[in-house]
Amino acid sequence: MDLERLRRLPKAELHQHLDGAVRPETAVALAPAAGMRLTLEEARARLVAPPHCHDQAELLTYFDLPIALLQAADGLSRVAAELVAEMAADGVTYGEIRWAPRLHLERGLSVPAVIEAVAEGVERSRAALGSAAPLIGLIVTAMRSHPPSANVLLAEAAATFGAPVVGFDLAGLEAAWPAEPHAAAFRAAEAGGLALTAHAGEVPGPDRVRIALALGVRRIAHGPTAADDPALMAELRARDVTLDLCPTSNVQAGIVADLASHPIGMLHRAGVSVTLSTDDRTVSDTTLTDEMANVALAQRWSRDELAAIAINAFRRGFAPPALLRPLTAAAARAWHAWAAEGTPISRG
Repeated sequence: MDLERLRRLPKAELHQHLDGAVRPETAVALAPAAGMRLTLEEARARLVAPPHCHDQAELLTYFDLPIALLQAADGLSRVAAELVAEMAADGVTYGEIRWAPRLHLERGLSVPAVIEAVAEGVERSRAALGSAAPLIGLIVTAMRSHPPSANVLLAEAAATFGAPVVGFDLAGLEAAWPAEPHAAAFRAAEAGGLALTAHAGEVPGPDRVRIALALGVRRIAHGPTAADDPALMAELRARDVTLDLCPTSNVQAGIVADLASHPIGMLHRAGVSVTLSTDDRTVSDTTLTDEMANVALAQRWSRDELAAIAINAFRRGFAPPALLRPLTAAAARAWHAWAAEGTPISRG
């Protein structure tokens, strides 16, 4: 597969965590302000997860260092700016970046200040990129382990902030913390005009995906375990809810054994709306181009299948439709032209 050709195709990435995308070199640079001393080798060892973790809980430990480092506005802005630049270099023309502001309050920042720092970094990077800049939406994430009342206030602050914040999310250790207590936060976000998504399906069984659906979400972050339940798949189709899948991350979390056995292809062929993302460029040591190539090759997708999933991501974005329409049209033209070349996807 011509990776450079694939990299140049316009792409949308809907599931990307800010704290999972800290460059090791940046971690070393930020460490002194956080009272740490890090070598580049140490940073890589603490930021890049192995190909196979024991479970989601082990995978989440690779966020401990970036969260400790990102407790000041300048660090948050820098990492956001660098992530936008990396997404642009990867051919991303529309991207959504998510993170949990309440994890970044240990050195005196407020929730609005955290959001402002990330938004500033995004806009600074977009200004530097000029015409090559991707459109970026921000998704504010609540943590399952945080008090429900605090997450209501977070949702209200996110909605009040306005653009580029476009969505509200819930994340964290599924096995330990239920989603249901945070329903009020989702209602507050919805009342404030934010689109809704929630993490689910990173532990065995489809039940938590169904619980996330009850929160009124338009998209599920992950959700591969929905493939285990035909009735749940039918509900996803009926409600037109999208699964923002990250196969490499799901392999790392132990949900699937390898890319070949990930259910993304089966879900797509069954009519469930799916998109493909990296989840965490650094933690999962991947790019969207590499993720697309590796999954397509492992599952022997046709060009039409990869193109359909790539275009669908634009259609499912949370940004205002008027901004997404031209990007979607341009992506459709480019991907349909690529698909029409007809040769099978291969490593050649």
